[in-house]
Amino acid sequence: MVAWINSRIETIAGAAVILAGASFASKILGLIRNRVLAGTFGAGDTLDAYFAAFRIPDAIFQFVVLGALSAGFIPVFVELMGRSRRALAHAEPMRNLNGTHTELDHWRVAASVLNALLLILTVFAVLFIIFAPQLQRLIAPGFTGEKLAVTIQLARIMALGPIFLGISAVFSGVLQSYRRFVVYAFAPIFYNVGIIIGAVWFTKFWGVRGLAAGVVLGTILHLAIQAPAARQVGFRWRGVLDLKSEAVRKIGWLSLPRVFGLAVTQLNLFAITIIASKLPAGSLSVFNLASDIQSVPIGLFAVSLATAAFPAFSEFAARGNHDKFRSSFSSTARLILFLTVPFAVLLLLLRAQVTRVILGWGEFDWNDTIETADALAFFSLSLFAQALLPLLARAFYALKDTLSPLLAGSVGVVLNIVLALIFRESFGVAGLALAFSLAMVANLIALWLLLRARMGSLDEFSIITSTFKISAASLALAIVVQATKYAMAAHVNMQTGWGIFAQGAVAGVLGLAVFLLVALAMGSPEAEQIKNAFAKRLFRAKEARVVEIVE
Repeated sequence: MVAWINSRIETIAGAAVILAGASFASKILGLIRNRVLAGTFGAGDTLDAYFAAFRIPDAIFQFVVLGALSAGFIPVFVELMGRSRRALAHAEPMRNLNGTHTELDHWRVAASVLNALLLILTVFAVLFIIFAPQLQRLIAPGFTGEKLAVTIQLARIMALGPIFLGISAVFSGVLQSYRRFVVYAFAPIFYNVGIIIGAVWFTKFWGVRGLAAGVVLGTILHLAIQAPAARQVGFRWRGVLDLKSEAVRKIGWLSLPRVFGLAVTQLNLFAITIIASKLPAGSLSVFNLASDIQSVPIGLFAVSLATAAFPAFSEFAARGNHDKFRSSFSSTARLILFLTVPFAVLLLLLRAQVTRVILGWGEFDWNDTIETADALAFFSLSLFAQALLPLLARAFYALKDTLSPLLAGSVGVVLNIVLALIFRESFGVAGLALAFSLAMVANLIALWLLLRARMGSLDEFSIITSTFKISAASLALAIVVQATKYAMAAHVNMQTGWGIFAQGAVAGVLGLAVFLLVALAMGSPEAEQIKNAFAKRLFRAKEARVVEIVE
C-alpha cells in the first residue's frame, strides 16, 4: 500500500485515473460539506458571511501561491531535475539555466521558494487580520450590522489558512514534478474533511466561528498528508532564501503575468461578491453553492486530465517537439470534451433533482432550491468552456508563456462584470451565473486563438470530428433523460427526497448508458478509450504511454 502511494505514474492516462478518482472522492466530500452547510444554516446571512469571509484569504493564496507554482515552479524545477540527472550520470559539475557552473541544485531552489512564500504569506496574513474590517466593508458593501461583524470575525480566522497551503503547494509542485500523483491527489480530500469537521463539530463549541476553524484545520491536513511524501522523494528544508538565484528569479518572472492574470480573475470574484451582497439575503450563498455543484465534472475530469498532462507538455516543450505537444493536447482536449459535455446536459435537464438531493434538507427550503437550480442551469451552458480552460492554460505554462492566459482572461473578466451588472436586474442571482458562462466562452475563444497562433495548428479537424460525435450522442442522452424523467414521475413519490433521487438517478444512468452506446456505434475513439480503460490495467498498457523520460 505504501509503495503504491509513493509510486511514480508515467502515463497521462494512469495519472489522470489517480487524479480523477481522488478528485471524485474530494468532490463528494465537498458536496457533503455544502449539504451540511446548507442544511444547517440555509441560504441566508450566516452562509453569505462565510463565503464573503473566504474571499480575501483565498485571493491571497491564489495570488502568491498558485501564481508562483502553477506557472513557474514545475517547468523550471523539471528542467533543473533533468540537468541534475545528466550531471550526476556524467560526473559533471552542476550548471545553472545559463549553462554556467553553480552549486545550486533543484532542492535548494525548492527550499528558497518555500521560504519566500512562507515569509510573504505571513506578512499578508498579519496585514489582513489588522485591516479585515476595512477590507470586508469594501468587498461586501451590502453587509451591515451583525452580518458584517460575523464576516470580519470569520475572515480573521481564515487568514491563517494560506500560510499552511503555501507550504503544501511547494510540496505539491515537487510531487507533480516527480510524478508522485497519488498523495498530491488525496490532499484536497483531507482539506474537505477539515471543513466538515468544523461544520459538524466545531460549531457546537464555537458557534459560527467553528466554520472558519474548520477551514484552517483543512489547510493543516492538506499540508500534513503531503509532507512525508515530499521528504521521501528527497525534499529537505533548508534555511536559505536565495533570491539572487537565476532559477528562483526565473520562477518569479514566469509567475508575474500569472499573478496579474489571477488578479484579474480575483477582481472578477470580488465584483461578483460586491454585486451579490446587494441582492437579497442568500444570493451569495446560492451563487457559490451552484458553482460548487457545476464544478464537480470540471474537477473530476478536466482538471485531472490537464494536471496529468502538464508534466508531459513541459517535457515536450523543453525538447521543442511540437508534434508530440500538439498530439498530446488534441487527444487530451477530446477526452475532456467527451467526459464533460454529457454531464453538462445532465446538469441542465436534472438541475432541480440534483440541487434538491444534494442540498435540500434542514434550513435549505424549496425557494432556495429553485434559485440554486436556476443558477445551475446557466452555469451548465459553459461547462465545456470551463473544462478546456485548465488544459489551455497549462499548455501555455509549459511553453513558458504566462502572458497569453492573462490577456485572454482579461477579456472574459471585463465581459463578466459588465454582463453581471446588466443581467442582475432581470435574472437576479441567476443572472450572475449567465454572465459568468458567457464570459467563460469568450475566454476560451480568445485563449484558443492565441495558442493556435503560437502552434500553427491544434489538430482542430480531429477535435471537430470528435465534437460532432459527442454532440450526437449527447442529443440521444437528452431524449432518453427527458423521457425517463417524466415516466419516473408517475411511479415514485416526488414529494420525498428518495423519490426525487430515484427519478434523477434512473434518468441519469440510462442517459449516460445511451450516450456511451451511441458514441461507440459512431466509432468515437474516446468512447473506445473509456471502454478499454475498464478492460485492462492502465498502468501497464504500453500503448497508453505518452510521456517519455528525459535521458
